[in-house]
Amino acid sequence: MKTYRVAILGCRSRGTSAARVYQAHPRTNVVGLCDLLEDRSKSLGDELGVAGRFTDLDEMIRQTQPDIVAIPTAPYLHAPLALRVLEHGVHIEVEKPMGMDLLETDSVMEKAEEKGVQVAVHHQWRLHAWAQAISKYYESGKIGELRYIYASGKGYYGGFGLMEIGTHLLNSMIKFGGHCQSVTAHATRRGRPITPKDVLPAPRGNGTIAGDNVTASLQFPNGVTGTLLQHHLESNDVNAHVIELYGTEGRLLWHTQGAWHLPNPHMVPENNLDRWEKLTPLYPESFEEAAKKIPDGSTTEGDYWFVEEYVRALDERRPHECSGHEGRHVVEIIMGIFESAAYGTRVDLPQSDREHPLLRWRKETGLGPPDPMPMIDKEWLEEENRGAG
Repeated sequence: MKTYRVAILGCRSRGTSAARVYQAHPRTNVVGLCDLLEDRSKSLGDELGVAGRFTDLDEMIRQTQPDIVAIPTAPYLHAPLALRVLEHGVHIEVEKPMGMDLLETDSVMEKAEEKGVQVAVHHQWRLHAWAQAISKYYESGKIGELRYIYASGKGYYGGFGLMEIGTHLLNSMIKFGGHCQSVTAHATRRGRPITPKDVLPAPRGNGTIAGDNVTASLQFPNGVTGTLLQHHLESNDVNAHVIELYGTEGRLLWHTQGAWHLPNPHMVPENNLDRWEKLTPLYPESFEEAAKKIPDGSTTEGDYWFVEEYVRALDERRPHECSGHEGRHVVEIIMGIFESAAYGTRVDLPQSDREHPLLRWRKETGLGPPDPMPMIDKEWLEEENRGAG
């Protein structure tokens, strides 16, 4: 069985997690680490026993000849760096979201198709152990026919939450509902509908956003509908973070604390609280042994499933479950939500106009791009508070 050679582009927290998992998996081997700060690649290289350490990504690829390059960098760099790596004709793994707008995601997919290589987007929540358990129950018909999907973030500022946590939620929603056909959304800032002046650069380099509370209604094939809430809470609350599938014969619920099955499509608390069955998480066969090699291995099983799926996909010459096509569709939904909230209309997907709808909206009202904002969450919120009055 082939062992796949992997290079890591960026050695901060997400790059460190990715490198540890790829090095621990029995079918992948980290051959190169690249970071502009040599101390980062040295520290990680010493930990993992990786001799190939670089400050130039092109040189790293030329010297190490990887099969996969992972790109766990700041969001605004995802597409530009993906395009540089794809020029070498190697498979890539890029962190979510894969681009800041549809022009970027389209350019990445066009380059990958030109080079004949895979793009996988790091939506590890779609693959983690609890998601595997839910998928098993769902595919066995435990809840009958799917009717409705509910998802909520964990209290980040709405538009930012959509680009950050919302990417994971949407990718999980389309796993079960199929590709979204249209969206209708409402976004507010301090309780009033957003205006073009409310469009802002997101913290952490997450593109252009608007709205502290965002509510979206999604239409999927076969009459399935869904609701996504990205509402800003005073303090982030993991208890708000949930995905629930409603079927004709039951329900499935994912929460940060686990996953449950209810064999009843209608919840009456006094009759059903004791009927929720907690599911058993599912792991790859190699995970237990590999986890012993990873510091704090209990937090990396989603990342490990992502690598396991990449190995299987390359072995079988098929797309990764979290493929670039799925990742681009997630960005289509997000841009559709922003467009619907801005223009007050339903948006059919995929869009023919691939420009960022919030920037187009500002342009149509005589406004240019929004002024820069701080990158750090706390500083960003302080500045947003001043701007909102």
